[in-house]
Amino acid sequence: MLAREEEVSSNVAMNGRPEDAGPATDEVLRVSGVTKRFATDGGRSTLTAVDDVSLQIRRGEVVSLVGPSGCGKTTLLKMMVGLVKPDEGEIALRDSLVRGIPHNIGFVFQEPALLPWKTVHRNVDLALEAKHMSSEERKVAVERYLELTGLGEFGSFPPYQLSGGMQRRVALARGLVGSPDVLMLDEPFVALDALTRSDLQQELANLIHETETTTVFVTHDVDEAVFLSDRVAVMTARPGRLLEIVDVPLPRPRVLKDVRSDPHALELRDHIYDLIESS
Repeated sequence: MLAREEEVSSNVAMNGRPEDAGPATDEVLRVSGVTKRFATDGGRSTLTAVDDVSLQIRRGEVVSLVGPSGCGKTTLLKMMVGLVKPDEGEIALRDSLVRGIPHNIGFVFQEPALLPWKTVHRNVDLALEAKHMSSEERKVAVERYLELTGLGEFGSFPPYQLSGGMQRRVALARGLVGSPDVLMLDEPFVALDALTRSDLQQELANLIHETETTTVFVTHDVDEAVFLSDRVAVMTARPGRLLEIVDVPLPRPRVLKDVRSDPHALELRDHIYDLIESS
């Protein structure tokens, strides 16, 4: 059930995954040999943040990126989103190379990044401005995702009148409202209290299951990764390389309190911790 990405084809049978992972059309996002370097010391030297990473994301699956602090998880995600250009390799979204920010992705930052002078409804609607939709279609879509995230009664509120957890729900609604090919999340629950974080983890799991949204999730929380993911991509300390892909063959829908006590989930968690500590 544990396999390195390059060994997936030979190990899928013992991983408990189908021997045929599906046709090529199931691949939504492909990362091929991606490397990113940043200039340091006034441009006199370079620091390699991500080194030769390859990863495939299939339609409808959830893949988490975990690893030691500073291993390049967020940099890799930003390259997938098109915010950062790789120095080597390429990234393709549905067979189109990512050059700039694709229109058909959703992105949720570490901070909600809401516009305080716009209502909750308008903040979510911003994600639809580039889409060819009528005002009524947009209204229906926004209201649907406000309901799904428990914000149906708060559409007319300004964000600053909401709690931190509710603001994260607004950001999730905005990320999902356009029915993106891939939803990218960069530690969206960081700095929340434990109870609010647990509630939002469960809500996100429910949303992903209901909408069948392909998702890439960056987190430092291994328990969170195991709970949410179909696969967990473990990265090494800088320069960030792909150390191992860990399958999470737990049934869906998932309930957080059940997963926390599941012996298989605990085994996976311990294995991932061991990988991170050894990297």
